[in-house]
Amino acid sequence: MPPRLNPTTLAVTVKPNAAATVVSMTHGVVQVRVKAPAREGKANAACRGALAKALGVAPSTVTLVRGASARVKIFALATLTPTELAVRLARLRP
Repeated sequence: MPPRLNPTTLAVTVKPNAAATVVSMTHGVVQVRVKAPAREGKANAACRGALAKALGVAPSTVTLVRGASARVKIFALATLTPTELAVRLARLRP
C-alpha cells in the first residue's frame, strides 16, 4: 500500500527506563514503556519501533511529529487509516 498524503496521527505517553518494552492502552490512552533512557533520542527511537511492532506496520511508516522532549508525543502513521488504527488499537486493550 502506498503512503497516504494525510497521515493518521496518534498521541502516546512514553515512559523511559522501564523494566520491559510494552505498548498498552488504558482508559483510551496509548502508553509505551521502553527500556531505553530518555537521552539522545534513544527513548524516541525505541518508542517508534515498539509502536510500529504493536500496530503491525513498518517502522519507516511511523514518524515523530511533535514532542521530541516531552512525555506525550504525536506520531504520524503513513499507512493506516483512522479506522484501521482503531481496529489495531482495540487489540492493545487488556
